[in-house]
Amino acid sequence: MNKYLESARAMKDELIQYRREIHQHPEVGDDLPQTTKFVMDKLKEFGYEPEEICNSGIVALVGNPKKSDKTFLLRADMDALPIEEQTDYSFKATNGNMHACGHDFHTTMLLGAAKLLKQYEDELEGTVKLVFQPNEEGFKGAKLMLKSGVLENPKVDAAMALHVHSGTPSHMMLYGQGTSTAGCTIFRVTINGVGCHGAMPETGVDPINIATHIYSSMQEIIAREVSPTESAVLTVGKFQAGNTHNVIPDQAILEGTIRFTSVDVGDFIYKRLEEIVPATAKIFRGEANIDILASVPPLKNDPDLANDLATYVKEIVGEKSVVSYPGGGMGSEDFASYGYEVPSVFFMIGAGTKEEDSHYGFPMHHPQVVFNEAILPTGAAVHAYTATMWLKSH
Repeated sequence: MNKYLESARAMKDELIQYRREIHQHPEVGDDLPQTTKFVMDKLKEFGYEPEEICNSGIVALVGNPKKSDKTFLLRADMDALPIEEQTDYSFKATNGNMHACGHDFHTTMLLGAAKLLKQYEDELEGTVKLVFQPNEEGFKGAKLMLKSGVLENPKVDAAMALHVHSGTPSHMMLYGQGTSTAGCTIFRVTINGVGCHGAMPETGVDPINIATHIYSSMQEIIAREVSPTESAVLTVGKFQAGNTHNVIPDQAILEGTIRFTSVDVGDFIYKRLEEIVPATAKIFRGEANIDILASVPPLKNDPDLANDLATYVKEIVGEKSVVSYPGGGMGSEDFASYGYEVPSVFFMIGAGTKEEDSHYGFPMHHPQVVFNEAILPTGAAVHAYTATMWLKSH
């Protein structure tokens, strides 16, 4: 057995304890004080000198820069989602937030890797930069880390991230060739009308009526203006207006996302929304504007680096448990931003199927989603061994 995996398995109970502590206290967004303190304390306990380069953005270094000036970055996200947990865990969260996307796993696996890398530090021919990031879910954390200089001091040469994947057999590793996840633009449309009594609509300007016409027009962009050979979707998930049944309100709000695998297509769709939104409102005597709340580009794996790292991953999980695929789905991940600065690879690790356990297999972001804790040592070993071997090879 690979010694990194053997050592990781020896700390399984410890990793499960870390994961449950993080899971029980989920935090959302840019400010993660409890999670940040937990990670900083553990890193110090392992012998690191971690630095908070921005609010809740942690960097720690391990290795031998005198042997090589190369640096390999490993990144984990730490934030949760504003979802009320509905699992039957004894350690489930009760604060209205939930680690429904597995970031508690990601943080724990990288902490496990940090301990392994310290254990085998003499074997490192260069530096491993460990990065614990806030606000992946809001698509702001990666950009904040990049702006704060996460790729400098020392300069990063290549990067990797690992994400749990519900519904895939435990320990199976997946990676895309090229574009692996979609880009995403989160937008808000604000429609202003003139409120009035519902019995006298002619005395006002109905923003709900305007909003419905804007909504219908949005769908026509995908249906009639984007090639069927392109992957794109536009979804409005929030439609908010009014307080009572017989009063036309002053304002309506639409919020949604555009998903795309081509930056040009994503830009085209948003440009058309900028034209359609105010023009439609004007037709019906109202006013409307559109704003971007957050955005992330498509995630593109560097093909050479992906195949390179996959050879090391196979030494951990076995040849048949590493699967590559030509294209990805329409989910999005803000690790994408790293890939436009340095060669990067985004792996996914199977976290269990319904056949393995009836608790597993719910989709990510579901209030009942449960991941298999047995994968924690595997993820820790994959991180540590992959970084070690890449540095040795370069």
